[in-house]
Amino acid sequence: MLTSVSKEHFHLSPRACAALGHEEGIPREQIKSAKDAALFGVGVMDKGVGMDMLRQAYAADSLQGGVTAAAIPGYIQFMQNWLAGLVTVITAARKIDELVGISTVGSWEDEQVLQRVLEMTGYTPPYTDYGNVPLSDWNMVTVPRTVVRFELGMRVGVLEEKRAAREGVNTSQWKRESCALQLEIGRNLIGFNGYNSGQNNTYGFLNDPGLPSYVSVANGASGSGLWSSKTLLEICADIRAAAAALQNQSQDNINPEDVATTLAVPTIAYQYLSTISDLGYSVRSWIEATYKGKMRVVSAPQLNTANGGSGVFYLYAEQFKDNSTDSGRVWEHVVPAKFMVLGVQKLAKGYEEDYTNATAGVMLKRPFAVVRYTGIS
Repeated sequence: MLTSVSKEHFHLSPRACAALGHEEGIPREQIKSAKDAALFGVGVMDKGVGMDMLRQAYAADSLQGGVTAAAIPGYIQFMQNWLAGLVTVITAARKIDELVGISTVGSWEDEQVLQRVLEMTGYTPPYTDYGNVPLSDWNMVTVPRTVVRFELGMRVGVLEEKRAAREGVNTSQWKRESCALQLEIGRNLIGFNGYNSGQNNTYGFLNDPGLPSYVSVANGASGSGLWSSKTLLEICADIRAAAAALQNQSQDNINPEDVATTLAVPTIAYQYLSTISDLGYSVRSWIEATYKGKMRVVSAPQLNTANGGSGVFYLYAEQFKDNSTDSGRVWEHVVPAKFMVLGVQKLAKGYEEDYTNATAGVMLKRPFAVVRYTGIS
């Protein structure tokens, strides 16, 4: 056990503990050799390193360490490049206008859109000289559709607008476009599904009361009715059966080879119209050749699961002219107001705008001109 006292080489009072060269510290010139430096606890080092340390005044004093977080020296914003433009999020295609068109009828404030349907009545008994003259007559009913209105607005604040502009975004423009888009999405959905608010009569392409019942397609050789499992001949047979049913249902008033028709198919099944035979012919080319360009094909995602989760297709005539005095359209998509500004208000800290639309949904005016099949997807 050592009992000797350790030798003290040097002592620096608290008042003198300042950086080398400081007026209260030890003058630089006092440290002339490694021996002198050793008095301050500084070990032997290269002369150049020692001079650098002296210049930085770190020999007898040091900065507090560990204050900043560990980081790579350099700021990421100086190494960024921004691509031009903005990428917007897409929405499902809106196909109701392509399927049945659009008719601007009436006004935004209307309550109903009405269609009169007239039936001529009478029969011809055998002729007699003295019998009463048999008389013909007519009967008329009115089919109502209720107009429903929707609205969506936007509000832009002063600070919001200025900060968005710094990012290169016109916030009022995008909010205004968003209003138009959402109103169109709603109108498209009502065009397919109608709108139920209690006592109203607003129906769509999938649920109009006049629509005929679905017919299940025949199974193919694979044991399935799905077009994804069928051959070209089997898919063509489904379309041919629909065309035959349409001609028979209309009592030969509609021949799909002569009358313009629409084949509405599920989006998920559309590409199976490209199924080809061993000779290189596709279903689509068969449709073109057989129906002489009269049958057009339109896909819609709403048909993917329209019948309890099963995919369906429609075949219908687009127009039928007889002695009716209307347009002859099979479907009528009534839209009194597609997009309308309700008002603009200036606020103390910005401004507000409100927009609206009005639709009466889709009306099937000639049920005999539509057939529906299910089970293809």
